[in-house]
Formats: sequence, structure tokens, C-alpha cells
Amino acid sequence: MDGTTAYLAAGCLVGVVVAGLTLRWWRDRSAAARRQQERYGGNRRDPSRIEVGDIVEIGDAAYSVRGSIRLVEGEWRWAEHLLDDRDEHGGRRRLSVAESPAFELVLWESVPRDAAVTPGAPEVESGGRRYSWHESGQARYTASGATDLTPSGTMRYHDYRAPGGARLTFEAYGEAGWAMARGERLDGAGVTVHPQNGS
Repeated sequence: MDGTTAYLAAGCLVGVVVAGLTLRWWRDRSAAARRQQERYGGNRRDPSRIEVGDIVEIGDAAYSVRGSIRLVEGEWRWAEHLLDDRDEHGGRRRLSVAESPAFELVLWESVPRDAAVTPGAPEVESGGRRYSWHESGQARYTASGATDLTPSGTMRYHDYRAPGGARLTFEAYGEAGWAMARGERLDGAGVTVHPQNGS
């Protein structure tokens, strides 16, 4: 076999390998898209696309989304959707949906702030649990719907975690003081979103 033939044979082999890898990537991508469609098809919406007016079912409870706050801090993106549950909880529940760097759903409930608890401390106690500091920062936000916030601005936060997945956060929007909320991470399978327009 001369040099030219060897180069042609090697080129053909590389072409076959690249074509095979491309086909496999396309099939995997198509399968993932089908799984996403099956999970959120019909009258269900992907939780990362929740809009004001949508109905969110969490377990046996259903809530309408009365307002949404979308936040960005560097590569991190997440949303806080305010749930209209004033009959039971005074309108204090919200669902956070982290889009990047990892997908995560957390159901939060506002709690009265204990003046003895200092945001930013290495550890805090609330509701009989001890929480350890996880992260702090400042994000830009845009708000829509009934949020009682300006359309855009900044939000500061201190996040804490406890064993078992419990969360605690302190948030301050604009010049407002610190508000406190406790949260529990949710399994996405237990959350169903129904679009307001049925599409």
C-alpha cells in the first residue's frame, strides 16, 4: 500500500468514526428531547419556564403564580415564583427554580425574623434546627406580576443549609431590610406546572 492509499484509507476511517459519533450524539439528543416532551408535554410546562398566572401543583396542593422574580449573578440564574396561597399561609410561600449551574427546585415559606439571628454568621438556629452558612452574594433582578418590588434592582442574600436538605435564607431587595425564609428541596417529579393559557 503506497502513502497516498494509506492516507485515503485513514481519512475514510476518520470520516466513518466522526459520522458514527455524530449520529450517536443526534440520537441521544433526540431521545432527551422526547423524554422532555413526554414529561412536560400536553398541558404541562417545564418548571424552568414558569410564568405569572400558571398553576403549580406541589404534592396535593395547587397554587397560582402571582409574581415572578428572575435573578442573575455571574453564571448563576434562578427565579423566585410567588405562590398565591393567602388562604392558608398569608401568601408567604414561593418556589425557587435554579436554572444554572444546576437545576434545583426549593419550596420556601417566609418566617418571622428573629432579631437574635445575624445574617452572615457562620451558623444560625431557627425552628429548632442549626444551619451552617453556605453562600452569600448580590444579584440583579427583574420582577413581573404582583411582587411589591420595583421592576428591576438588586438583591442581597445569605444562604444556609442543615442536614437532610433543609434550607434557610436571608434576602434584602433594594434598600429593604432582611427577610427570612425556610425551605425544603423538592423532587421535580412531585411538581406539575399547568400553563395559564393551556398551551
